[in-house]
Amino acid sequence: MKLVKNIIARTLAIWALLVFASTMMIFLWFYLLCFIIPDPYKTRYHRRISQLWMGLFLFLSGCTFSVKGKEVFKGIENAVVVCNHNSLIDIPISTPFLPRANKTIAKKSFVYVPLFGWIYKFATVIVDRKDHNSRKESFDKMVKVLDNGLDMLIYPEGTRNKTSEPLKSFYDGAFKLSLESQKPIIPVVILNTKKILPAKPILYFTPGKINMHILPAIYPQGHTKDSLKQAVYDVMAKYYLENNGKK
Repeated sequence: MKLVKNIIARTLAIWALLVFASTMMIFLWFYLLCFIIPDPYKTRYHRRISQLWMGLFLFLSGCTFSVKGKEVFKGIENAVVVCNHNSLIDIPISTPFLPRANKTIAKKSFVYVPLFGWIYKFATVIVDRKDHNSRKESFDKMVKVLDNGLDMLIYPEGTRNKTSEPLKSFYDGAFKLSLESQKPIIPVVILNTKKILPAKPILYFTPGKINMHILPAIYPQGHTKDSLKQAVYDVMAKYYLENNGKK
């Protein structure tokens, strides 16, 4: 039975990969306009195209998607959005399906992925984590994103959580950004992607429902970097433990 399950999951993974690549080629032409549109209009246009692309991809790959808590964004001019990270599928679905246009931060290595690299680059702030100057420049660019009226999306765990814990420890960047800009942090918890597209085994895909839950904003006033980071971590970890696995 386990062997049959593995064969099906790997076959579905190949199908999902083919769907991702083929639908990307369809929408690739629409992204070309991003070469000439300035920000923040470019980011808003990019999000609309990505919504269509990812909506089609999820449908053809057998996944459903829901967002809960959109009302949190009402009355907030713009914010630092922090999201947990369990799976590679988190990145392409979070940016387009958040309620407002946003840029996310991305590792420099993503830029070198053929075609997808420059599509992704249009909606991101690129950072080389091994380079101190690059980290500083990326922080300044994130401040500029907020100054442009866009939300800044950050995965504070840095990389996928491959542990059995609800979250990995957080890096400081999102919380420094919130304190410097005095923008609130909006925590977002994505559920079920670790089961749908796990880090291990490789090439393993089981379609299901992906849930994005937007939690109440946490404001930086009265916090230090560490206390803000701990407050956000506690809220997200508690929510993940209470809701992971629910339909």
